[in-house]
Formats: sequence, structure tokens, C-alpha cells
Amino acid sequence: MTNAQLTIREKKLGLLIRDARMAERRSIKECADAIGVKPGIFRAYEEGRRSMSLPELEALVFFLKINISQFWANETVSDAPEPLTSEDITRLIALRQRMIGALLRQERTNSNMSFRHLSSQTGISQSKLKSYELGERPISVPELESILVVMSSRIENFFDQSGPVGEWMNSQQAAQKFKDLSPEVQDFVCQPVNRPYLELAMKLSSMSRDKLRSVAEGLLDITL
Repeated sequence: MTNAQLTIREKKLGLLIRDARMAERRSIKECADAIGVKPGIFRAYEEGRRSMSLPELEALVFFLKINISQFWANETVSDAPEPLTSEDITRLIALRQRMIGALLRQERTNSNMSFRHLSSQTGISQSKLKSYELGERPISVPELESILVVMSSRIENFFDQSGPVGEWMNSQQAAQKFKDLSPEVQDFVCQPVNRPYLELAMKLSSMSRDKLRSVAEGLLDITL
């Protein structure tokens, strides 16, 4: 890089550092303390007057809980969707309450179970059960579990799937499943050159048994 290119990169890196800090609502002092420098030095990093080392950047990434690739991306962290406000969460909880009520009603109908029978098995009054199904009042987790035991259902079926919380939960589960893979498999998945093989495996997994047999027979014809 020329001196001019280095200066531009320093300024850009500083802007990305400041954007990441602001997006995570952290102060200059908090970030400076996290990577072991004085606030004045961290401010110089953000202003592009100085540049942090890779170990410092890695420590900052760890502290802010963001992806290090963000500092080589074309988008800033602040371009991501805004976090949910307390009002958003209140509305989301009310909506989820009604959705859970509708799911309970569907499960009870599919089980051909009356309110009277469900009440006698769970000890929850019929009036409360009706209010739960209408989404008029929140149902506690223990009560929900007791109802689902009677209806031979699973609480996982009631987890949020498509909302912002559900998407976050799914991403966490996916990340955990990836961590559970062996290091060799993780390395294979992360190699861009292996992406066609993974896409092929996904397509094959969705095929019926007869279709897979047909593909296998076709491959045998080619190789013989």
C-alpha cells in the first residue's frame, strides 16, 4: 500500500471501530479498558490518527461480541436492523400470548378434549383455560407444561419460529449444532471450495428414495 492508501485504510478502520462501538452502546472508556489502552489512544483509533494491532482488534471484537469480518465488509454494523425497544417487546409478548392460545386451542381440538377433562387432569379451572386459549391472560410455563403433558404434546412446538426472537433462537441452535460437529467437518464446511458438495448433499437429502435410486443407477451406468 502507498502512504495515501494506508491513511485511507486507517480512517476507514477508525470509522468502522466507532460504528461498532456505537452500535453496541459502549463508551470509549469501556472499550479502551477492554483492550488495555487509555481512552485517548482509543479515541485516536476511532479518528484514524492511530491504528490498533490485530490482537487489539480481536480483543475488541470479543468484547463487543461481533464478527471480526465486519472490519473488512462493505456494510457497517449500524446498517443492521435496530434492536427491539421495550415497546416492541411488549407488543411481541402480547402477540405471542395470542398465538400460544390459538395453538393450545388447536391442540385441544385435535385431541378431541373438552375443557372439563383438561381441567380435571391439570387442576386449572375451565375459566382460566378458556382465557388462555383466547390470549386474554398469560399462561405460566409450568401450567403450559402440565397442559401439554395431558395432550401428549411438546413445549418445543410452541416456541417462536418466525418472529425476531424465534429467528435469534434458531440461529443460536444452528451455531450450537455447528460447534457440536467434529473439527474436521467444521473445517470442510467453512471451505468455500466445498460449497458445491454441500449444496449437492442438500439436494440429495430432499429427494425421495426412488429418485435417489434412479440417480445412483445413472451414476453406475456412467462409471461402468
